[in-house]
Amino acid sequence: MLKAAIFDVDGTLIDSNDLHTQAWQSAFRHFGHEISYNRLRRQLGKGADNYVPYFLTPEENAKIGTEVAQYKARLFKSEYASRIRPFPCVRELFERIGAEGLRIGLATSANEEELQRHLRLLKVEDLVEASSSSRDVRHSKPSPDVFTATLEQIGMEPGSAIAIGDTPYDAQACGKIGLRMIGVLCGGFSQQELREAGCFAIYRDPADLLLRFEESPLNTQQAA
Repeated sequence: MLKAAIFDVDGTLIDSNDLHTQAWQSAFRHFGHEISYNRLRRQLGKGADNYVPYFLTPEENAKIGTEVAQYKARLFKSEYASRIRPFPCVRELFERIGAEGLRIGLATSANEEELQRHLRLLKVEDLVEASSSSRDVRHSKPSPDVFTATLEQIGMEPGSAIAIGDTPYDAQACGKIGLRMIGVLCGGFSQQELREAGCFAIYRDPADLLLRFEESPLNTQQAA
């Protein structure tokens, strides 16, 4: 029986993926690494502990990996965070989910400060029962740790919840613990990429999921 919906945040609820990519490109460039935008964009959705090593040799990562991640975090906060906007209809979607009797959780690779900023931006603090960030886990996506942490907070098993995310790395993480995932295209990944990673349903964005809620897997009456 479906009891909870667990949402990723960046690229799923807020329009931030391109901004993060720009910040990563600037951060790598600052340390002497010119990496194409497209290469950086395709790896977005991983946490910094998995993202940075993808672009560096083991020796480079040991030497500057932490500095790159810290520089990017400071740069994003100072120059990019104010430009983030929520996708339309997030609060309305959460209210509809709550009307179904489902509990709502968030599972993000962002740090805790970013998560709290996003909650305020989305104006959904009163609708979210649990949230996990990079502070709560040892390994970020595509490790399932952050989804597991959120499920534990609300006392749910993976089989009682559905995740909603925008990247193949969300789907890969969910697949490792048997958590079904709905994909959304607003994060910039294709329907084929999300399907191949394990998403069992695809919607354009939160507004589309709300519009087609009656036919969606989140409609508990339909599931019954």
